[in-house]
Amino acid sequence: MATIYEVSELAGVSLATVSRVVNGTAKVRQSTKDKVEAAMRELGYRPNTIAQSLASNRSNSVGILVPELIGPFYGALLSRIESLFRAAGKHVIIAAGHSDAELERDSIEFLQSRHCDALILHVESVSDDYLVALAESECQFALINRRVAAISERCITLDNRLGGFLASEHLLALGHRNIGYISGPMWKQDAKERYAGHQQALMDFGVKENQHAFFEGDFQETSGVAGLQYFIEQRIPISALVCANDEMAAGALTAAHDLGISVPEQLSIVGFDNTNFSHYTFPKLTTIDYPIAEIGAMAARWVLAHVYQKPGEPLVSSFQPKLVQRHSTFAARRESA
Repeated sequence: MATIYEVSELAGVSLATVSRVVNGTAKVRQSTKDKVEAAMRELGYRPNTIAQSLASNRSNSVGILVPELIGPFYGALLSRIESLFRAAGKHVIIAAGHSDAELERDSIEFLQSRHCDALILHVESVSDDYLVALAESECQFALINRRVAAISERCITLDNRLGGFLASEHLLALGHRNIGYISGPMWKQDAKERYAGHQQALMDFGVKENQHAFFEGDFQETSGVAGLQYFIEQRIPISALVCANDEMAAGALTAAHDLGISVPEQLSIVGFDNTNFSHYTFPKLTTIDYPIAEIGAMAARWVLAHVYQKPGEPLVSSFQPKLVQRHSTFAARRESA
């Protein structure tokens, strides 16, 4: 196994210079840095991460807190973040908050206890005041899918209201007027914003909202099944259905098949997220693209720029959703408004 002494000899520089390059503790001329890095590659030298941490007063680890560790949505987020940090020589520690304020606070404290250099937080239950206080404590963190005005410079968000609008606008443009809506938990900000977008689309098309054509789900497949069954059992006439995420839309697709309802000929369905499985449902799911992997990458770049002083691409704080039209939506038959 190669040593730092061998790197020093091959590069023709002092041990101190190699140490500065490895640990990033001082500026080194680029040509010298290139020689040292070339020698490290040739010898297969791998720095001792513990020694690096001691030298730089960094743990070279970043804590990530998400609501859940299951499903394609969070998988895409975590995978992109981890790959960017690994390429930068950093490691991640992952925790789940399960949308519970106490668990989210406990998880944040756990990650801090592991001496993470920074955190990336996707939290839903802790208060805005808690997050502002966390920022004032000098904890470095980026916040995903939530905007807190007092710390807006740390927030990386999606325009969920626009996404909800685009989903319903698509169906309205196809001639649908009797549209059911399956939301996420309405105490969650993204669920409220998506539903507000749906209501705005109805208003813009001059369609009166049917208060009964609403079912509050939980972002899980089972509530997509339950939501469609509710509309059928209550005899609420719908020709189209907006689901506030793809998992609930997949549940509704399954329920429609089991009930003998043809999609999209008898019922058009739109999801939200554009998760990887939306390409493989039958029919393929029309949905709203939520670039969660890109948002995760932006959070990682925020940490690299603000904590590790490694600027890269320009940082973006807000992302725009877009409609991805596939095969689960179809023009409506003639309806009465």
